[in-house]
Amino acid sequence: MKLKYLTKLGIIASILASAGLFTSAHSKTFVYCSEGSPSTFNPQIATDGTTFNASSKTIYNRLVKFKYGTTEVLPSLAKSWTVSKDGKEYVFKLRKGVKFHTTKYFKPTKDFSAADVLFSFNRQRLSTHKFNKVSGGSYEYFNSMDMGSAIKDIIQIDSYTVKFVLNQPNAPFLANLGMDFASIHSSEYGENLVKSNKKEDIDRMPIGTGPFVFKKYVKDTIIRFTAHPAYFEGKAKIDKLVFSITADASVRYQKLKTGECHLIAHPSPIDLDSMKKNKKITVIGQPGLNIAYLAMNVMKPPFNDTHVRKAISLALNKKSYIEAIYFGQGMVAKNPIPPTMWSYNKRINDYDYNIEMAKKELAKSKKWAKGFTTELWTLPVSRPYNPNGKRMGELMQADLKKIGIIIKLISYDWPTYLEKSKNGEHQLLQLGWTGDNGDPDNFLHVLLGCSAVKAGANRARWCDKGFDSLIEKAKRTTNLKQRIAYYEKAQKIFKAKAPWVTIAHSITHKAFRSNVTGYKIDPLGSDYFYHVDIK
Repeated sequence: MKLKYLTKLGIIASILASAGLFTSAHSKTFVYCSEGSPSTFNPQIATDGTTFNASSKTIYNRLVKFKYGTTEVLPSLAKSWTVSKDGKEYVFKLRKGVKFHTTKYFKPTKDFSAADVLFSFNRQRLSTHKFNKVSGGSYEYFNSMDMGSAIKDIIQIDSYTVKFVLNQPNAPFLANLGMDFASIHSSEYGENLVKSNKKEDIDRMPIGTGPFVFKKYVKDTIIRFTAHPAYFEGKAKIDKLVFSITADASVRYQKLKTGECHLIAHPSPIDLDSMKKNKKITVIGQPGLNIAYLAMNVMKPPFNDTHVRKAISLALNKKSYIEAIYFGQGMVAKNPIPPTMWSYNKRINDYDYNIEMAKKELAKSKKWAKGFTTELWTLPVSRPYNPNGKRMGELMQADLKKIGIIIKLISYDWPTYLEKSKNGEHQLLQLGWTGDNGDPDNFLHVLLGCSAVKAGANRARWCDKGFDSLIEKAKRTTNLKQRIAYYEKAQKIFKAKAPWVTIAHSITHKAFRSNVTGYKIDPLGSDYFYHVDIK
């Protein structure tokens, strides 16, 4: 009997140990229940938070960073910088002694230096770079933000000094360098991969300077990291980090309750009350810097007709979505930027739900007056801005049927969804955005600018010269009042042309075990693990 009892204890201990939840004074393993698989381990070629959490927030650093829990820009790999009076030259003094990761597949012999900065940015901006065409050569963020046009040159002054020369002043430039696409890679690793003819490995077997070292990835199952022992800011408090990939929000909650996870991504709004009653779980929340939207591909009929787009905007009952999907943890959106962001235009009038008005607007299109059949792609993963894409799709389907628009709902796995929609294969598409740097340019230019159509981030594929002129002017001045005026005018054009239906701004919640310390909600939507600890 005693032997059986001990055997059962051993089995239980084995299960808990494999889940990573046995923590000793000598080793701490933190388990994060993430919502999906990353599309890559190189944030230069990604745009989604799932990928950024698994790469840029764990493996890499950038020249600058955002103060933990804020949007304040601080030094990181660059210890200081100066900006010329005309705003066209940024000189960065780099930190010395920063170590790259040592793994089974790479052992560095060189510390971080200016060569790595040039390698990382020139891959994205120069078509002649040896790695420019690797993994398809698509740098959606970099190109959507017109970084190639903004940067005239990058000059290595010495091993620890780099100068960025711009073609014109660029107000959000410094904050942009804190974004995920600006993560710094090892030029030495790149050189080794060229010699071994394995250049694609740079995007799937990553090497960075960040707080965690990549160890193993099993698609749709698990990602394993260990703490970087020589991290320049000091070793992380936890020794091992495990991403337990769990697509279903209810399953993530069950794992949190049973202690299989320390922190879960995107708790379902329907579970929040239950979580708050559990003494072993801590729930925190704050308004998110986000937007959920329905993009209408204006390059495909009938969505090239403004009347059709306005009719759809009038036909969708957004208030009902807030109740049924967000359970009150959000608000109806009328602008493409959240109300917590400066330059938000309060004077904009929304398209209020009105079926009769929607029918009249559709009738103005003449060709499409009796309705039509089309496809709507629904989000396959829960996101901070949309916790249940499938359910929202069903509600949209029912609403649009009332004005004669018959909807077929379609979805794909997350990486495929992003890739196919980037290429413009969709008609109607659910998507959203969480801000990367606290600047309106990060929404208006990245998601709706003309250059973002070619880059793929502008899923509506809408290019309006008047709108584009305003956001370009806003980028080139540091006068805040002038920037606000430009952005407010741009929002008026956006609303009049209706390339999106703006759906909602959500309240962001995080749920974690009560023995977790040091975790803060990131206003930019990411999950950081460097500061966390387990009591």
